[in-house]
Amino acid sequence: MAERTTSPEAMSRRTFLSRISIALTALAGAVVTVPMVAYLLSPLIKPTLNVWVPLGTVDAFQIGETVESVYHDPSPVPWAGLTALTAVWVRRVSQEEFIVFAVNCTHLGCPVRWVQDAQLFICPCHGGVYYADGAVAAGPPPLPLFRYDYRIVNGVLEIRTRPLPVG
Repeated sequence: MAERTTSPEAMSRRTFLSRISIALTALAGAVVTVPMVAYLLSPLIKPTLNVWVPLGTVDAFQIGETVESVYHDPSPVPWAGLTALTAVWVRRVSQEEFIVFAVNCTHLGCPVRWVQDAQLFICPCHGGVYYADGAVAAGPPPLPLFRYDYRIVNGVLEIRTRPLPVG
């Protein structure tokens, strides 16, 4: 019977499958770990932008009215697409005074809607209700609607974007 001789360069089937298994496991671990680490380190890698974004001319907002205004978020990830479009509720109180509310409920972040006839913001998720000034009227929200800082520059209403605090 002829005896098999193996050269040092030859790899056994068991060694080959073992190395493939280790490589695939490492790849799967990297696919899961890299996004988590990037998320945790993102505030250090790319600080959140606090920039002023125009919402429109002051004349576009009527005194006593609350309207939704959409702007392009200056700090989304490149693949954000339509999610980079962000909305706020703008209430013009007087000639030079505005209140700019976040559209998100302070309970769980669902978008609130303005009901003109009732002069209330309503959250459809869990029944949160806010008065026209953003104060909690009813339901589970723990805080009033978040407000944005605003300024008027050359007749244009601008808000300072920022991450909203978690309620």
